[in-house]
Amino acid sequence: MARPPRPLLSRELIAQTALALVDRHGVEGASIRRVATKLGVNPTSLYNHVPNLAAMIEDVRSLVSARIDSRPLREMAWEDGLREWARSYRRAFAGHPRVVPLLMTNAVKAPVLLAEYEDFAVAARTVGWSDRDILPLLTAFESFILGSVLDMSGPAIVFDPRGQEADLPAFSAAFATLADEDPTDPIATRAFEMGLRMLIASARPGEHPGS
Repeated sequence: MARPPRPLLSRELIAQTALALVDRHGVEGASIRRVATKLGVNPTSLYNHVPNLAAMIEDVRSLVSARIDSRPLREMAWEDGLREWARSYRRAFAGHPRVVPLLMTNAVKAPVLLAEYEDFAVAARTVGWSDRDILPLLTAFESFILGSVLDMSGPAIVFDPRGQEADLPAFSAAFATLADEDPTDPIATRAFEMGLRMLIASARPGEHPGS
């Protein structure tokens, strides 16, 4: 029997192709037609494996989210588990920042990520968070983590007060300290760790104004 001229279609191959296209083209890369063209098949062939575009996007979410390690939330003290989980979350998305806006267009249904949310919810309950406050708490952490991912993907330095030092003496002095930083990552990682410490410092119920 002759060998097939192209890889046999599978749901995983479709998701991997979609992720590669999003990495290259952004949200526009996630279309049934683009993925089919990349795989050299008719778009209708994809529907034998994924029911619709939303399902394909969730498969992309699953690919990236599978790299998040939520075990620290189950196995470590609350604050330590949050720290390691957040770092893992950031690393998982660091190589795919352009997928973040795409995933925000879809409700989360991917079982792999929902299982990680369950770990978060159980850990939060254990330290006293009410069910009503667990989703806002999770959203606060996710917004911070994914914002940091987008920050990493932008210019290494997004500030430039040069020429305005007389009007902005304090900010200009702070900007001048970047000359001593790693030029490839002068702010993003340090800002992430600083912000993470601040979030974790108030990550128990009763330690923030809205509790």
